[in-house]
Amino acid sequence: MKELRVELKEKSYPIYIGTELLMQKDLLVNHIKSKQVLIVTNVTVAPYYLSYLQKNLEQFQVETIELPDGEQYKTLEFINKIFDCLLENKYSRNATLIALGGGVVGDMGGFAAACYQRGIPFIQIPTTVLAQVDSSVGGKTGVNHSLGKNMIGAFYQPQCVIADMDVLDTLDDRQLVAGLAEVIKYGLIRDVEFFKWLEKNIAQLLARDKSALTYVIERSCNNKAEIVAEDEFESGIRATLNLGHTFGHAIETGMGYGTYLHGEAVSIGIGYAADLSKRMGWLSNVDMERIISLLKTTGLPVNPPKEMNVAQFIDLMTVDKKNVDGEIRLILLKSIGEATLPISVNQSLLEQTLYNYAG
Repeated sequence: MKELRVELKEKSYPIYIGTELLMQKDLLVNHIKSKQVLIVTNVTVAPYYLSYLQKNLEQFQVETIELPDGEQYKTLEFINKIFDCLLENKYSRNATLIALGGGVVGDMGGFAAACYQRGIPFIQIPTTVLAQVDSSVGGKTGVNHSLGKNMIGAFYQPQCVIADMDVLDTLDDRQLVAGLAEVIKYGLIRDVEFFKWLEKNIAQLLARDKSALTYVIERSCNNKAEIVAEDEFESGIRATLNLGHTFGHAIETGMGYGTYLHGEAVSIGIGYAADLSKRMGWLSNVDMERIISLLKTTGLPVNPPKEMNVAQFIDLMTVDKKNVDGEIRLILLKSIGEATLPISVNQSLLEQTLYNYAG
């Protein structure tokens, strides 16, 4: 097992990465301070891993809520089901909420924990690549709205993150590949040597080589932890983690939540951001080709959905947390390994990218 730390003074916490972690009772129990525990999971994950937690928590008052699986259920309606369970069972403000699942479960569980009695402790146990390398770390929680993704939420840090590599054995190939979009993002925004490593070793990741996956998750978490420690509330450098996300969120919203997995939409968004970065005179043709090549080799989509037009894209992109006074602001690339902070871009260049980029 490897242990990283997100250094946030009194809110600091560990990230545990390794195998057979769900079987280590003390690893979990040591972060629970009261007798009441609520496990939030979904119907896909529960049959595989819920029993491990229940066995480890036999001495606690444990309730479980199983949500339906999918981005389309990441709504206030289903958050209320979590609150119903907490209230019906008279859970106090010292109760611990455990989020067992992918990014949707983690975001919803964390948001419920942030809101219930103005904040109860929670633990992240991510079960997808995307959740292990990105969404479980850093305290971003929330739900979607029909008009915009992740527009309702809170910054709320967990007590710990337990990333058990063994849970990836049951992850389907589409989810595995989608998670790698967030991995590639780290190489693009700040870690050029990691990007080069990915170019050489992507086949090992797709073959689910355990040592390669462990390395990728550890390095990604380390990148995320360093950024979050410097900028917890996304007032500066943390915004670079959103490379491709403004485009990607527009795709998720416009096409209907769940049509594209988050990582798939982000992959297309990265292609858009790279194209615009090239039009700005920063990214070379060679680097543009390297980025698209790695995304394609990974099996990620790079072609925009034909169902969305430019006007729809621009309309949806104006609903984004990085925007100021209705002005679209984007994360772009100066080069592979160097991202900009959110910047306003020339509307004409943005429209050229939206009209002409084809992956």
